Amino acid sequence: MLSQHLGEVGVDSEQLAHFRRMAFGLAREAIDATNGTMIVEWLEEVAKVLQPSAAEDKEDIAEAWFSPQGDCPQRIRTLLAQVKQTVEICVFTITDDRLTSAVLEAHGRGVRIRIITDNDKAADLGSDADRFLQAGIDLRVDRTEYHMHHKFAVFDSEVLLNGSYNWTRGAAANNEENFIVTNNRRLVAIFSKIFEELWQQFKS
Repeated sequence: MLSQHLGEVGVDSEQLAHFRRMAFGLAREAIDATNGTMIVEWLEEVAKVLQPSAAEDKEDIAEAWFSPQGDCPQRIRTLLAQVKQTVEICVFTITDDRLTSAVLEAHGRGVRIRIITDNDKAADLGSDADRFLQAGIDLRVDRTEYHMHHKFAVFDSEVLLNGSYNWTRGAAANNEENFIVTNNRRLVAIFSKIFEELWQQFKS
């Protein structure tokens, strides 16, 4: 429960160190001749949770990409090529075959991919929704008269891509669009939570 809560709220190394000092202080106040073993075991478990994670040793990612001047499709393809376990994609529409191919390649490597897209756009000419379904990728659409207009993706629960950028050729070549790429833990956790809520909401 403690580790889950820390992941949801997001804490940095300095905050973890503060919590560790608090834990040791509580242990010193509580320990006596009758409960020494229990207190030490509790402290060991708490200290494990409050150790800085390996992810904190990684360099911060804070990128801004713009189209049509930047190679936005290639940055997305790179993220898909590097992902190891999971991808959650929540975008209005996907019609750029370069990105579709990268999604299918990741799926072929055993990466678990889930896609949420707009029901109206999924039926459009050029939409790759059917290709994903035929490949065995989990895909859900909204069931309302309004649009599922998000454009974000979460890679391995560690990296977030979010912005105005639709995964289309038009967005890459013509439109003034943008997205950011970040590994900020708080933002990743928030968008992951929203994805899960939408995934359940759009369950058939």
